[in-house]
Amino acid sequence: MKTVGTLEAKTNLSRLLDEVEHGEEFVITRHGKPIAKLQAMDPQASRAARWQAFFDTARKFRVQLPPGETIKDLINEGRKY
Repeated sequence: MKTVGTLEAKTNLSRLLDEVEHGEEFVITRHGKPIAKLQAMDPQASRAARWQAFFDTARKFRVQLPPGETIKDLINEGRKY
């Protein structure tokens, strides 16, 4: 498993994702401290499991929805464009 810093991950995200598609995994660090793991999704994972992983990640980074908004509202708004 390779380790990359946040700046390198941000700058080279497309390349990292290509490598992840081919089985590579990365630990992303901030100031040398591991903060995230980039790995391929299990294609057999259920839709519910993928959504749960999304919500768990959002909670870790304290993602806050605007008051009165739901994920479904944001998805539907994005589909308008």
